[in-house]
Amino acid sequence: MSSNAAPQPAPASRQALSVLFSSTFAFTVCFAVWTMFSVLGVPLKTELSLNETQFGLLIATPVLTGSLVRVPLGMLTDRFGGRPVFALVLLVCVPPLYLMAHATSYAQFLVLALFVGLAGGTFSVGTPYVARWFAPERRGFAMGVFGAGNSGSALNMFVAPLVIGAFGWTMLPRAYAALMLGTAVLFWLFSHSDPSHRMSSGTGLRQQLSVLKDPRVWRYCQYYSVVFGGYVALALWITKYYVSEYGFDLTLAAFLAMVFSLPGGVLRALGGWFSDRFGAYVVTWWVMWVCWVCFFLLSYPQTQMTIQTLQGPVSLHIGLNSTVFTILLFVVGVAMAIGKASVFKFISDDYSDNIGAVSGVVGLAGGLGGFILPILFGALLDITGIYSSAFMLLYGTVCVSLVFMHYSYRGTPRAGTELTGTI
Repeated sequence: MSSNAAPQPAPASRQALSVLFSSTFAFTVCFAVWTMFSVLGVPLKTELSLNETQFGLLIATPVLTGSLVRVPLGMLTDRFGGRPVFALVLLVCVPPLYLMAHATSYAQFLVLALFVGLAGGTFSVGTPYVARWFAPERRGFAMGVFGAGNSGSALNMFVAPLVIGAFGWTMLPRAYAALMLGTAVLFWLFSHSDPSHRMSSGTGLRQQLSVLKDPRVWRYCQYYSVVFGGYVALALWITKYYVSEYGFDLTLAAFLAMVFSLPGGVLRALGGWFSDRFGAYVVTWWVMWVCWVCFFLLSYPQTQMTIQTLQGPVSLHIGLNSTVFTILLFVVGVAMAIGKASVFKFISDDYSDNIGAVSGVVGLAGGLGGFILPILFGALLDITGIYSSAFMLLYGTVCVSLVFMHYSYRGTPRAGTELTGTI
C-alpha cells in the first residue's frame, strides 16, 4: 500500500542538539558582554563628563571590533571548526574585561572596549558551526535558536543595573570576566567537533572570498545592516534614552529597554520557522514595512503647540508617552528578531558550502551598522537637541531599504521563492 505523504525530516542527533544549546548559551553570554556599555556607559558618562557624541562612540566601540573580526573568524571556522575557535574567543575576552575595572580615563576605556568587542565576533563562528550539524530543512530554525542569543542584551539590562546598584560600576566588568571564563569551560565540555564540517585545507583565502563577486551577498548585507545593525544600535542607546527623555532612573530605564531587547533576541527562532515555511524574501519584506510604520511614529518629537482661537490661545502637547513608546519599541524588537533570522535563511539556502565566509561578510555589514548608528545618534542629538532624531535616522534607513528591495527583484515575489534580480 503506497502513501503520498511527504517524508518527515530525520530528527536531530543528540550531539547536534548539544552543540546547538551550548553554542546558544555561550553566544548569549557573549552578547551580554558585547552590549555591556548600554548600561555601564550611563554612570561612566557622568564620571568622565562625556558629551553625547563621545558617549555614542564609547558604547559603539565594542561593536566595531566585533564587526571587523567576523569575516576572519568565519573563515577560521570553515577551516578549523567552530569548537576551538569559539572557545578561544571566549578566553581571549577575559583579561580585558577584568582590566576594565581598573581603567580611569576615556582613552583606556576605548582601548579595552576594542578587545572586549571580540565577543561579538562569535556570531560568525556559531552560525556555520551550528548550521552544519542540521539538515537543510531544519537549518532556518536551528540558526534562529542560536541567534536567540541576541537576548544577551536583555540579560545585560537585567543584571548590570543590579550589580552596579549594589557594588558600584567596577564590579560589573569583574563579574563578566568570571562569567566569560566559566562559559568557556562549559562550552568546551558540552560541545563537539566533526572533522567533515571543515573545509579542505587546500581552499585558499581568494576562493573563500570569491563570494563577494556575487551581488546577492551585498544585497543581504544591506538587509542585515538594518535589522541587526538597527537592533544593536537601539539596544545600546535606549537605556540612556529613557533616562534623558522620560527622567527614569537607571534600573527602571534598563528594565523598560529589556522590553525591546528580549523579544529582539528570543523570537529569532520564530523568524527562522517563518522563513522555512513562507520564504526568506516574503518575511524580510514584511519586516521592513512594520519597522517603517513604527519608526515613523517614534520619530515625532515632543511638541508643544499654541493655537489662537476665538476663545483665546489653546495649548496642545503632541508626543509619545512612555507607555506608547515602549509598545512601539516592543513591536520593532519582534520585527527585527524575525528579520535577522530571515536574512540568514537566505544565506543557508544559497551558500551551504561556504556559510562561514558569507555569514562573516554579512555579519560585518550588520555590525558596522550597529557601530556607526550610535555615534550618529549622539551627533544628531548634539546638533539638533531632539531626542527622537535617532528614530528619524532609522526611519530614513528603512525607507532606503524598502526602495532597494523593491527594485532588486523583478515581478511579484512568491512565498518561499526569491526572484532573480540585480543590484
